[in-house]
Amino acid sequence: MSDFQEHLAKLEDKQRAYAELAEVKELFASRGWFAGTSGNLSVRVGDFNPGSFQFAVTASGKDKSKRTAEDFLLVDQNGKPSEPTALKPSAETLIHCEIYRLTGAGAIFHIHSVFSNVVSEWFWERRSVPVAGVELIKGLGIWEEEAQIEIPIVPNYADIPRIVPEITDALQPRLPGVLLRKHGIYAWGKDAFEAKRHLESFEFLFEYVYRWELLQGSRR
Repeated sequence: MSDFQEHLAKLEDKQRAYAELAEVKELFASRGWFAGTSGNLSVRVGDFNPGSFQFAVTASGKDKSKRTAEDFLLVDQNGKPSEPTALKPSAETLIHCEIYRLTGAGAIFHIHSVFSNVVSEWFWERRSVPVAGVELIKGLGIWEEEAQIEIPIVPNYADIPRIVPEITDALQPRLPGVLLRKHGIYAWGKDAFEAKRHLESFEFLFEYVYRWELLQGSRR
């Protein structure tokens, strides 16, 4: 492949990632998952090895209910812009860096929802959200009958680098997600489609657990 062809392939891959992010951003915004400019999305671009990779990520401080020409930027494995830009990556880009490094995922989506925040606090002392036998566990790629999972909860710090080792310690090979306490879910997959499916499945499970706990409490 010539230098020109390689450059063109990288450009096309970046444009694909931006298009996928724009589509997911619009969908999630319509569901109210980006309150107050919260949340962040990323899609990996190009080849991967744990020490060298790039990904497209949402820019910091943008209203995600709107589509503009400055919604995304390209960053490297350290979360630094790969191209000259006045845009700043999302404040939590370092978390994306660590998840990519550990999993080799193709996309990572993070949103804030009331249900994820409530159950993360309710089960904080347990350090995980227990879910048993719910059909949407299959949406996470876990197909055994009456499967039981424990969705890990990690502390949420204002100093983002402090969160990174917590993520490292909490990751479970079969679960494509981790929940930040009183913050929200990070979900990932081999591509944007799978990451979206995983995030939607987690959100369904959080709402299920919340409502089930309410019913159980009303019977006591």
